[in-house]
Amino acid sequence: MSMGLGGTRMGLAGRLVVAIGLAFALLPQQARTQSLNLDPPRPPGDVPSVAPGPGQAAAPQSSPSPAPVAPKGPMLQSLPPANNTGPHGTAASVPGQASLALSARFGRDLSTINGGLYWRVFRTEPNGAPRLVKEDRGATPTFVLPPGGYVINVGFGLASATKAIQLRSEPIKDVFDIPAGGLRIEGRVGDTRIPHGQISFDVFKGSQFEPGDRRPIATAVASGDVVLVPEGTYYVVSNYGDANSTVRSDIRVQVGKLTDTTVLHRAAIITLKLVNEPGGEARADTQWSVLTPGGDVVKESIGAFPRVVLAEGEYRAIARNDNRTYEGEFRVVNGVDREVEVIAR
Repeated sequence: MSMGLGGTRMGLAGRLVVAIGLAFALLPQQARTQSLNLDPPRPPGDVPSVAPGPGQAAAPQSSPSPAPVAPKGPMLQSLPPANNTGPHGTAASVPGQASLALSARFGRDLSTINGGLYWRVFRTEPNGAPRLVKEDRGATPTFVLPPGGYVINVGFGLASATKAIQLRSEPIKDVFDIPAGGLRIEGRVGDTRIPHGQISFDVFKGSQFEPGDRRPIATAVASGDVVLVPEGTYYVVSNYGDANSTVRSDIRVQVGKLTDTTVLHRAAIITLKLVNEPGGEARADTQWSVLTPGGDVVKESIGAFPRVVLAEGEYRAIARNDNRTYEGEFRVVNGVDREVEVIAR
């Protein structure tokens, strides 16, 4: 991951840049390798000029630290904006203070980022501790500040850039480079799109085939959400249901582009029933275990009509009811949702 990092002074301000970057460093991550089943990504389009969904709001970080963990959750809350602009959006003249006009782009000679930005201004304190003094979510904010040393951090989803800036009396304009792109994923079984809420995605930095332990940079991403990340290779763990229909896929994200990807699952929804005779009424208060032919437990549940998403293959269902145990074998065919009856005899 390569993020822009610059400054006008070394020393205390430079150390503050590093300190803020380290504050967002990622803990050791974990990855497992599994075969993937991925449609070729559609040609990347432009990244939408809107703020990312709730799952992508994360504390920004600076290079060279890895991206921070971004669990599903609400947007970060900003402070009330300061009224430092004149009637036409220009910086108001304040005696003894200087204006700092900021903007961001995907890179040199690339387009301007016009949405989804989160700016934070830290004051360089004499004791070296950073103090947050301003926040803004605009595309081109102008801050009016007393002269002195500051560290500016701008986040764009999970990508960010940080600079140290020395303000004097004259106005300053600065542009931050954030080489990032967007990733949007959906899942399908055959030609059928998996409904929203039945599938989610975890995003990891790097390829699934790279060695080492790692943790996800974004978790429980919903189908259709846009995840904003630094350019590079990522792998996505796609979870359809909560049993064993899991697919891992490597994806490349380009600067300034939105990559749409469809993950193909080979699975079906199975409804289990314990009945006294074929086609009979389901017996309530039944404890269920679904096992592989080798005896590994795939899913456990309780109820008369438990529904479980299973990857295609052979299974054995064990039903416990009224202190007795019954079992039956069944096969899951890709895309064929059906009921499986276990006869109580």
